[in-house]
Amino acid sequence: MLRRARAVSVGLCAVALAALNVLPAHAHARSGPAWEIRDTGSTARFRGLSAVSRGTAWAAGSAGTVLRTLDGGRSWQDVSPPGAGDLLFRDIEAFDARRAVVLAIGEGEASRIFRTEDGGATWTETFRNTDPRAFYDCVTFFDPGHGLAVSDPVDGKYRILSTRDGGRSWTVLPAQGMPAALDGEASFAASGQCLVSAGSHDVWLATGGGATARVLHSGDRGLTWSAAGTPVPAGDPAKGVFALAFRAGDPRHGIAVGGDYRADQASPDAAAVSRDGGASWTTSRQPPQTYRSGVSWLPPYPHGRSAAVAVGPTGSDLSTDGGLTWRTFDTGSFDTVDCAPDGGCWAAGELGRIARLEFSR
Repeated sequence: MLRRARAVSVGLCAVALAALNVLPAHAHARSGPAWEIRDTGSTARFRGLSAVSRGTAWAAGSAGTVLRTLDGGRSWQDVSPPGAGDLLFRDIEAFDARRAVVLAIGEGEASRIFRTEDGGATWTETFRNTDPRAFYDCVTFFDPGHGLAVSDPVDGKYRILSTRDGGRSWTVLPAQGMPAALDGEASFAASGQCLVSAGSHDVWLATGGGATARVLHSGDRGLTWSAAGTPVPAGDPAKGVFALAFRAGDPRHGIAVGGDYRADQASPDAAAVSRDGGASWTTSRQPPQTYRSGVSWLPPYPHGRSAAVAVGPTGSDLSTDGGLTWRTFDTGSFDTVDCAPDGGCWAAGELGRIARLEFSR
């Protein structure tokens, strides 16, 4: 089934990591950037990730699992919402160590949103989808008050959910300002990065499955949208743009990654860049070698304004020129990546894998 395939987005299996703790994610000698695994004690697959700082991060995944660390990953608290074991959490947005919003995906009532204000000690369900045609994929916030969530197309258009009170309540926005979806088009609930925002009003939506992989942009918090085609491979339910990243202080610069998530299929030209806020896209001169599901800009200090990291089931790549060229620095499996303003960059994936990025000196 098309939606089920998008939600699963199957990657390569990694070896069990339960015994690892603060170890490099690869076996060869470390140079430059390297992921250092933080033992979570979990076997969940974490596709939702929110980096608050080098010390604090939240992760959300399968079997209704939510974890939080306050000490740089040395220890993890299971702060999962009670009774959520049947839900698939695919996105989480944390405002600090105590406040977070988590999205569960799926058809009909499987799509839900929960909010905590006490570090996960208690959760409130603030949205439950009652339309069997809707399937929510991602959530993003402009600030601690204003945010959006996106559903695959309903009646031929993407459905946008809006909050003005930090996720305590949600309203479906009018569809008049949304362009028509392409035949077979939807978004991928693979990394929590199919809907991303930068600044106070700009938001972008990544698509796949249609004849063209597109990026939709809104400059008014989701009321009106424009669509731009990308050169990322499309034309198949398994192909498209899986993740986006735009600079918070310079939203004209964006990166798109994706490809074909099937492990036995090649993914050429699976990264693209924009220099005009998503109005147009060009293929990276040297894209990652295979499918990538997550991407994030590195903080300007100390990495400069043109550094970014991309992750996927077959490895991680670094770009130092704004996404034009990429080089693989790790071959471990991750699904998503997120960087905090203080330089804390985290990645998460299958079998409880969570790591923090470190740079050799």
